[in-house]
Amino acid sequence: MREEYLLEMTGITKNFPGVRALNNVDMKVKPGSIHALVGENGAGKSTLMKILIGMYEADSGKIKFNGKEVNFRKVNDALNAGISMIYQELSPVPYMTVAENIFLGKELFYKNSFLVNDRKMEKKTTELLEQLEINIDPKTKMRDLSTAYTQMVEIAKAISYDSKLVIMDEPTSAITEKEIEDLFKIVKWLKGKGVSIIYISHKLDEIFRIADEITVLRDGELVTTVDAKETNNEKLIEMMVGRELKQLFPKVNGKIGEVVLEIRNFCSSKFHDVNISVRKGEILGIAGLMGAGRTEVMESLYGLTPRDSGEIYINKQKVNIKSPQDAVKYKIGFLTEDRKLSGLFLPLAVDDNTVIANINSYIKAGLISHKSVEDDCNQMIELLSIKTPGLRQIVNNLSGGNQQKVLIARWLLINADILILDEPTRGIDVGAKSEIHRLMSKLANEGKAIIMISSELPEILGMSDRIVVMHEGRKTGELTREEATQEKIMKLATGMVS
Repeated sequence: MREEYLLEMTGITKNFPGVRALNNVDMKVKPGSIHALVGENGAGKSTLMKILIGMYEADSGKIKFNGKEVNFRKVNDALNAGISMIYQELSPVPYMTVAENIFLGKELFYKNSFLVNDRKMEKKTTELLEQLEINIDPKTKMRDLSTAYTQMVEIAKAISYDSKLVIMDEPTSAITEKEIEDLFKIVKWLKGKGVSIIYISHKLDEIFRIADEITVLRDGELVTTVDAKETNNEKLIEMMVGRELKQLFPKVNGKIGEVVLEIRNFCSSKFHDVNISVRKGEILGIAGLMGAGRTEVMESLYGLTPRDSGEIYINKQKVNIKSPQDAVKYKIGFLTEDRKLSGLFLPLAVDDNTVIANINSYIKAGLISHKSVEDDCNQMIELLSIKTPGLRQIVNNLSGGNQQKVLIARWLLINADILILDEPTRGIDVGAKSEIHRLMSKLANEGKAIIMISSELPEILGMSDRIVVMHEGRKTGELTREEATQEKIMKLATGMVS
């Protein structure tokens, strides 16, 4: 007789020093179903999955998988049992081929030999990719693949283990709309083959498109598990955050002043003749599809990457910015799109990450004033509602939303007049998004000039006073808040300039 549930997690409890991450959590997944796992950052989703695959050990509770009680001590135990996980931060071996990555740790050898049979692995990889309708040469180096194709390879790798359960953690956070459609086809194909999916995402529209059931966690506890057809956006948000979020985009129209920053005729191999300005008290949205050159222009402005030509004016004065140190001197802050790769110092504590851009202001007579650091950091924690056991908590142990707030705190401490926010709410939950949007609105009303790059059109429309749209390295249009629509933005973003 077929088991009603492929996976049963009951009474799962996990404590870390100073924090109860999970308290008596239950989760049940049916065979061949797509089961969404949602909750704010810090709700316990990642911890629950890490316990399932053997990265963490639960303090109490039981796990039953495929009809048997299990207690995985390491990830390989879970893999061998038929559970694989595709992480949000993809980590393939870049200089190895697609085939080598898929068969890593389970290489195929020539008979009676220790020599790896590359040809056989490439043949099997081709067969696997064809099953998924993925057109990738198995000899391609992983470093040469886009994020979307890297993700597809990770899915193929999971299938190669003959997994009965695949966990996908924010699988669409860094891919385009078309690539999302391709991913959904594969997810539905897996479901058709009887594979169960645990789908973790903050994008609720995706959840309702693809999920059969939804489990909601809040503050380390189970809120409920519901049939996706029996709830809606508003109800789900309320369950996740414990309150109604009537204003997902709490934009307050304030006084917009003079132009404080202008870039003229920016050119490089990745962008061409870009002219952009932002005013005091203004939130300028920059929209465009992936590869449009939005980030590259801002990185050049900030001195992270060189450009071939172009001029920068701050308060109508021409300035020369060749490094991030120069940008900081002119009171420009830059929240990068990848907080873990290029924003945070993950092994360092919250206070270290917060003051690092302004460390010289805390040094007197060659010594750091720890009291001033503590006072300023505590002020930021209170202002931004950063959830952390203390200032010395390692920042890598914080949730994604709280990590993002630490980065914002860094730039508030240098009293930046101009803030560049690249995908400021990527990978964070609706509650944290609303908090960051409210903070952006507050900062703009205090006279800060904010440039926000976002791939989410509702965010662009909801938060921007003015919108610049880019396509293939060029500025294709500019829209006021009043005239902007999703249709107009998409036309400009796809190069359909009338």
